[in-house]
Amino acid sequence: MAAWMDMALGYLAACLTTGAFVPQVWYCWKTRDTRSISLGMYSLFCTGVLLWLVYGVRVEQWPVVAANAITLALASSILWLKVRERQRDR
Repeated sequence: MAAWMDMALGYLAACLTTGAFVPQVWYCWKTRDTRSISLGMYSLFCTGVLLWLVYGVRVEQWPVVAANAITLALASSILWLKVRERQRDR
């Protein structure tokens, strides 16, 4: 497969998997409701995405870097709302 096709495939996958978080972030920010979201899952997920981001930088795979940087920002915003909600409920 041509290098440009590999790059296009990577960016398309990155757009779809990263874009999948947008509706959840929008809902959480709009309603401030994170009760049904697992704190443990989002904590582990954000850690994993951060590691993928570091990996992407180290191997210079820019679709991996771009997707994981954006996904980390989106998922971290949900995690922040979840932690804030949990502190408020105490």
